[in-house]
Amino acid sequence: MNVDEPVLLHTEGHVRHIVLNRPRALNALTHTMVLGIEEALIEAAADESVTAVLIRGAGDRGLCAGGDIRSIYEDARAGRRASVGFWRDEYRLNARIARFPKPYVALMDGIVMGGGVGVSAHGDVRIVTERSRVAMPETGIGFVPDVGGTHLLASAPGELGVHLALTGRAVGAADAILCGLADHFVPAHALAELVRDLSRSTGAAEVADTVQRHATEAPGGELAEQRAWIDDCYAADTVEEIVERLLKSGVAAAEETAAALLAVSPTALKVTLAAVRGARRLGGLEEVLDQEFRVSCRAFAGPDLVEGVRARIIDKDRSPRWSPADLDDVTAADVARHFEPLGDEELGLASR
Repeated sequence: MNVDEPVLLHTEGHVRHIVLNRPRALNALTHTMVLGIEEALIEAAADESVTAVLIRGAGDRGLCAGGDIRSIYEDARAGRRASVGFWRDEYRLNARIARFPKPYVALMDGIVMGGGVGVSAHGDVRIVTERSRVAMPETGIGFVPDVGGTHLLASAPGELGVHLALTGRAVGAADAILCGLADHFVPAHALAELVRDLSRSTGAAEVADTVQRHATEAPGGELAEQRAWIDDCYAADTVEEIVERLLKSGVAAAEETAAALLAVSPTALKVTLAAVRGARRLGGLEEVLDQEFRVSCRAFAGPDLVEGVRARIIDKDRSPRWSPADLDDVTAADVARHFEPLGDEELGLASR
């Protein structure tokens, strides 16, 4: 095992370990890493001695903070399209994880955002800790939730998924479980023992039993108590109506949320709302990933992604100049354009 590789692979007992190994970059995903994970899954599926796969992040800060945003920014600024190829393979990997024939155990400890959700939350054994912060924060950089995130959030209770998709807000363990982004809570100090015990598991039933033995009740979250105003406000038909309801709710947290929404990309907000509601209608993950690929390609060609990354990551002035700058100026045609078929460039997962 070459410890300098961005993805480390080893086997403990019957469990194949996949370790994302860019701790200084919060294990942000690169194209090379996506291809490495896919190859590891193909090999593990065919290896009869492997009964489960476990994915985790190197270091103690998180599983994965998402895709390599700086690379995507430079790619878009230069007018290249390497990011489109990256997304094509990344979304295929997300679908492979969901279809993986053996237990896929994700240790969602620490930061798990964007692409980090894609390589964990589509698995069938998803473990969070008291350090977990799970989010799809794309609207804040002028982008739209992807990697199957709209599929996951569309299935959350009530309007919680729409709330998280539009705001990009990070949630802790209890709220991640409530929203269907995770399954089990295990204290961070108990993860090493859990991993040791999993290595002795010889099948799916033993993996499930082992996780249940280590799992405990997660510390209290916030969203369950906020369901009333979230469900009421986000049931509105448009982003403008959602903001209006938030402002008129009389709830301080709702009014703060409205202010937060008004600070992010108007185009991203409207496209995200349409994407999550479209995901509800589509149902299957492959169909949703096909939709997300169309949206990602269109957003990549627009101005807000570059501007959002510049303001938040590059210059860090937190003063993005969105185009258009106001919700009223984003038309229905602007939104619909993001969902138009890509012809020969379609992802095509649902048709396979």
